[in-house]
Amino acid sequence: MRVILDTNVLLSALISPYAPPDTIYNAWRAARFELVTSIVQLDELRRVSRYPRLKAILPAHRVGAMVNNMQRAIVLEHLPSLPQGIEINDPNDAFLFTMALAGEADYLVTGDRRAGLLQLGNAGRARILTPTAFCADVL
Repeated sequence: MRVILDTNVLLSALISPYAPPDTIYNAWRAARFELVTSIVQLDELRRVSRYPRLKAILPAHRVGAMVNNMQRAIVLEHLPSLPQGIEINDPNDAFLFTMALAGEADYLVTGDRRAGLLQLGNAGRARILTPTAFCADVL
């Protein structure tokens, strides 16, 4: 089973131990599924973790350890363009949809209700779920 975790899920795993994002991240580390990521997402994770509001609560070494761990995932170097007719409210999250397609993912897990991904329901064959729904339905 291949899974994509939105950057907000990854950061939430570091911020809130024992919450669904942390449970999902630990399930991947325990080899319960394959994680699909991309160079774009790893760059976003590094950049977003430096925002002042996150930097105050996330030590750089914890983010660095996560990025290093994610090098063991399936890392996509090139992503296709967003398919015609697909509308994503937040263009900065369009790469997640294309990651799901290119990475042949089964699930895309996001907590971002504003981006419009959850409303789509699917990205190719990938079901788009919240962390809570993923934990309940899959783990």
